[in-house]
Amino acid sequence: MVTTKPTNGHLLGIDGMSRSDLEELLELTDTFAEVGRRPIPKVPALRGRTVATVFFENSTRTRMSFDTAARRLSADTIAFAAGGSSLSKGESLRDTVEVVSSYGADAMVIRHPMAGTAHRVAGWTDAAVINAGDGCHEHPTQALLDCYTLRERRGALDGMRIAIVGDVRHSRVARSNVLAFTALGAEVVLVAPATLLPPAVEGWPVTVAHELDPLLAGLDAVYLLRMQQERITEGLIPSIREYAADFGLSAERAARLPDDALILHPGPTNPGVEISAVAAADHRSVILDQVVHGVSVRMAVLFLLLGSGRSPASTGGSPTDEEGGRP
Repeated sequence: MVTTKPTNGHLLGIDGMSRSDLEELLELTDTFAEVGRRPIPKVPALRGRTVATVFFENSTRTRMSFDTAARRLSADTIAFAAGGSSLSKGESLRDTVEVVSSYGADAMVIRHPMAGTAHRVAGWTDAAVINAGDGCHEHPTQALLDCYTLRERRGALDGMRIAIVGDVRHSRVARSNVLAFTALGAEVVLVAPATLLPPAVEGWPVTVAHELDPLLAGLDAVYLLRMQQERITEGLIPSIREYAADFGLSAERAARLPDDALILHPGPTNPGVEISAVAAADHRSVILDQVVHGVSVRMAVLFLLLGSGRSPASTGGSPTDEEGGRP
């Protein structure tokens, strides 16, 4: 369960959260999803509170989602972006955090290219810290919105067989989703060439496959990870075309999925690479649902940390080695 704490808690990762923690958050999300359907989708739950988005990497969906969530809860917002900031003048990460804190931030939503940054920031501020993606470590709110999307369509994840396809090795989304999906009773299969898998997956609660085609007919959901173009220059895949031919969800592959299977992608998509335009527009695609549910999930997280005086029972553990170990 979620525990009461005298001070602000944090959401730093899925690691360490129990099934009951996840379910409580998803049930709370139902309340805020209803708010989003109102003619005026706004409640005064966090009036007088301030939420800061502190992003050291580019983002559209996550930043806008948190900003929208905060505004729908009537919170004030502060936006920091690394581009054009005093970082170019040599300002340190800690200096930046302290400056943002001095503006009265009650919650700080952090995205940074280095694993463990959110954990470090949590030690430098009295604000509640929410990890919006730290390197290859975790992206907990993405996993929560993905779970909510599946739950909203299927009722529960128990017994579902979900394939996570693509660059698992470098994906913070994959790591958080493996933990969340399996905690909620799903079976997860990682599908990727060996070069795009972590060197050691023995500690992961998953099975591994190097071909997608034999799995299609038995899947309840397929989750396509975004392919980064730099993987070619790193020599991890021969070419984008070959990757798409072997692992991309084409219209032909989508047709071989069960009729009630769901298609997910964290966005933005690379049409014709990890997913074709036809597959993305398939009636089983819930990619736009993920975007919509992201606001409701992030409203629930902000309310849980700032509005109810309670926080997730676990702060998400410590980042593990980016190249292996637990997801």
